[in-house]
Amino acid sequence: MKKTQETLQVENIANVPIMYIAFELSAKNWKLAFSNRDKVRYKSILAGDLVRLQEEIQKAKLRFQIDNQVRSVSCYEAGRDGFWLHRYLISSGTENLVVDSSSIEVNRRKRRAKTDRIDVSKLLRMLIRHHDGEKGLWSIVHVPSMDDEDARHLNRELNNLKKERTIHRNRIRGLLIQHGLKVSNPSRRYFLKELETLRQYDSRTLPIGLKSRVVREYNRLRLVEDQISTLEKEKKNKLMCADTVPLRKIAQLQLLHGIGTVSSWAFVNEFFGWRNFKNRREVAGLSGLAPTPYDSGDRVRNQGISKAGSARIRTLAIELSWAWLRFQPHSKLSRWYIRRFASGGKRMRRIGIVAMARRLLIDLWRYLEYGIVPEGARLRLVK
Repeated sequence: MKKTQETLQVENIANVPIMYIAFELSAKNWKLAFSNRDKVRYKSILAGDLVRLQEEIQKAKLRFQIDNQVRSVSCYEAGRDGFWLHRYLISSGTENLVVDSSSIEVNRRKRRAKTDRIDVSKLLRMLIRHHDGEKGLWSIVHVPSMDDEDARHLNRELNNLKKERTIHRNRIRGLLIQHGLKVSNPSRRYFLKELETLRQYDSRTLPIGLKSRVVREYNRLRLVEDQISTLEKEKKNKLMCADTVPLRKIAQLQLLHGIGTVSSWAFVNEFFGWRNFKNRREVAGLSGLAPTPYDSGDRVRNQGISKAGSARIRTLAIELSWAWLRFQPHSKLSRWYIRRFASGGKRMRRIGIVAMARRLLIDLWRYLEYGIVPEGARLRLVK
């Protein structure tokens, strides 16, 4: 009975006229594929040419003899173009899907043909199959709102600046060590005065070219340091106000001992803040901390974690797990880790901390979503 209903549902969908559109995006040109199920029309336009896009959509409707009021369904792969095209299509009345590129099935031959026309045809066929109700076909990307996407820039810029700061520091140290000179911290404001006092092994001053390069490198380092300081102050000021739901969630996370500004800000704006997880499996799956099974014939084993989703969140969750052991030693999660993994070797402890990171993320999700404090965890006193 159930199969009969599904068959009738697919037949009803097939009888309703719908315009299907698939995009293959690139830096210079977009490859478009239109279909009404019976016919397919391919066109190429300049990247970002929205006027030409609307013209081609109208031409395709005329070609397929489809009324302007008919539904339009489209899709494209997530990538460098981000979500602006998705928002434009939604605003113009087209139902759009942003597809995870890694979830699209491909030919497994060693050498496979790959062109924009082949790729867009594949997307078009999969879009029709998805619209017919086929489940598990691909993964759909959850598109954040404009405000949620904009809130991520502060933390991401801070992370990039800190990496850039490390590069400048190491470059200064590397330039000086070539002449047998060491400095402890090139970021200090009196570094230039210290540079004047440095002498080589034979008591000579630094060569003019080297000294000039180090000074320029130091000036770039100071610029990065000032920008980091400015962004850190901006982050603190926003947390003091806490006038939005994500900021209140950040403040809520910081009530737990062992969680500070850096981790709470990243977890909320990059992971928990704008996603609606249905269960713990979705939390573990999106973080990439879920095991990947291999069960074929007589071979049954786990291939390790999937490493899907955000590497930034996965790394931060593992770092936070080590901090959790230190600051929350009496929590149920810490006691579980100590009982099961602490007595093992280095490899066993590393495996255990990944498993703990997965459980910790699930506990934090329950804490933010339902207010359930992790068992045995200590909370900071609110002043």
